[in-house]
Amino acid sequence: MKPGSRLILVGMMGAGKTTVGRLLARRLKRSFYDTDEEIERRCGVRVPVIFEIEGEAGFRARESQMIEELCTLDNAVLATGGGAVLAETNRRVLAGCGIVIYLHARPPQLWQRVRHDRNRPLLATADPQQRLEELYAVRDPFYREVADLVIDTGKQSVQTLAKDLLARLEGKCSLSA
Repeated sequence: MKPGSRLILVGMMGAGKTTVGRLLARRLKRSFYDTDEEIERRCGVRVPVIFEIEGEAGFRARESQMIEELCTLDNAVLATGGGAVLAETNRRVLAGCGIVIYLHARPPQLWQRVRHDRNRPLLATADPQQRLEELYAVRDPFYREVADLVIDTGKQSVQTLAKDLLARLEGKCSLSA
């Protein structure tokens, strides 16, 4: 078992990291943290505003700092931003931080989930569906590199997904707080 018994969720935007993470944290009686929400809380503005003012590089620097900080908390469930795995340092920190779970979904499923969400600055393009496919092609190998467990989110309910995930994790670590 990795130190502090942390569960870290990685995956593309729309994969369900925040939703599943909150449910896992509740069921396991752990604290839940979402890196994007924590950044927004500290900055006092939404992620798209940070992208607009500081660019993606500025946001990624904030994200790396937040990951390092959150990975010091014991018995937590962490949901990372979709691009967190792009930086090698983040991948190294996440891999050493706890059990990393890749919530996998294919681009068509992701598009169905995020197509009406205006809080996705990387999809603010002429062809957001194509952009999502490009992001997936780049990021999927990084998610797989850092993951201890890959789980397809498919079309099952969040409750079914969480139940399946907990069952699969039981053999990997002690889940009691």
